[in-house]
Amino acid sequence: MTQVIENLRTEERVEQFRPYVDSVTLKARQAFRQVRQLDGASRNHILIELAAQLESSTCQDSIITANKKDIELAQENQMSSAMIDRLKLDSKRIFSIARAVREIAAFDDPVGEVIRGQCLPSGVQMIQKRVPLGVVFTVFESRPNVTIDVAALCIKSGNAAILRGGKEAFFSNMALYQVIVDVFESVGVDSASVQLIEETDRACMQALLERDDRIDLAVPRGGEGLIKFVSQNTRIPVVKHDKGVCNLFIDESADLDKSIKIAINAKLQRPSVCNSIENLVIHSKFQHTAKLLQALDTAGAELLGCDRSSKLYSNMKPITDEEVEYSTEYLDNRLAVKIVDSIDQAIDFIYKYGSGHSEAIITEQLVSTQKFEKSIDSATVFVNCSTRFHDGGQMGMGAEVGISTGRLHVRGPMGVRDLTTTTYVMVGDGQIRE
Repeated sequence: MTQVIENLRTEERVEQFRPYVDSVTLKARQAFRQVRQLDGASRNHILIELAAQLESSTCQDSIITANKKDIELAQENQMSSAMIDRLKLDSKRIFSIARAVREIAAFDDPVGEVIRGQCLPSGVQMIQKRVPLGVVFTVFESRPNVTIDVAALCIKSGNAAILRGGKEAFFSNMALYQVIVDVFESVGVDSASVQLIEETDRACMQALLERDDRIDLAVPRGGEGLIKFVSQNTRIPVVKHDKGVCNLFIDESADLDKSIKIAINAKLQRPSVCNSIENLVIHSKFQHTAKLLQALDTAGAELLGCDRSSKLYSNMKPITDEEVEYSTEYLDNRLAVKIVDSIDQAIDFIYKYGSGHSEAIITEQLVSTQKFEKSIDSATVFVNCSTRFHDGGQMGMGAEVGISTGRLHVRGPMGVRDLTTTTYVMVGDGQIRE
């Protein structure tokens, strides 16, 4: 009975937001018709203007002031340091966002690219080419840079965007969005091409997820709970990125210096992000396990050890529940350690506990590299380099809408090209089908 009452209350709240959602999605659909017709030079001009605004001191001061409000509220609400780090904007980070926008503008235009063409036996000329995807709805938490990243990618690819950020970044998102609106108005393009949802109530998001008639793609970026909620409450195609339980395997032949440098970077360079490692898997024949663990400990990692690793290095908290601790996305300095006796055991471990996001191996043996590459089923596999490179900007895409761990449409960082679909154009000279 309690659940029935709760469902009724939720439906009532969703109903309150339906008129607002109807207006937003209609504006997005109409704006899409305009923005998809812009030529590449026009879309690039919008991006260059956006980058220029983000680089101006006046604009940066406004954004940083708004961001400080979010930081203060986060601290008052005792948000974790990892989440506050994701939330923070300073001049350096804003310049980095602007640089990504310029990189996106410099990419070849994917819209109109001819994928293939042929003359059919009927004499009709057929070409397949890339076209914009439509209206993209992105839900994200904490990281306000996503407001600009997704907007820029959608502008470049001729799509309309609906953005819904978390309440923890409300003021930052609003300040960044105002920059986008100002740029659209300055160039005479419908600002509804990118819309920011100001309502942070989850019932509003649920109302948006109902509109599969006007929204073409949903991309949730955030915690496991958010992704599950979106996937379970919509018929809109979802590009999802499950939790980032990333693993680093130290093969028996691994070089110690490489292992230390890569492990520290992969775990501690920015622990709060999805491409930082949560599990360190070490071959039992690796000769320098204690030195590696000591280096991680000294660098600030909080090590959680299995029985075998705890015997090799004592300053570790014991793992008491493998099913939980090896499958947890910590997003902080905790790092779970596992000793295995072969690369096959390491691969089995990754299949059992990994999330298909980022898996890495450090090895000096080609045979181990080849086996790992062929065996691991993940969005990206790293050989002798850090999982922190699993990022649209680092991988030459400027930015990303999200990192997909699914198998359909796109896997890995979703960039400009991945925001297009294809259409066929058939050109004849009076032919009819016999």
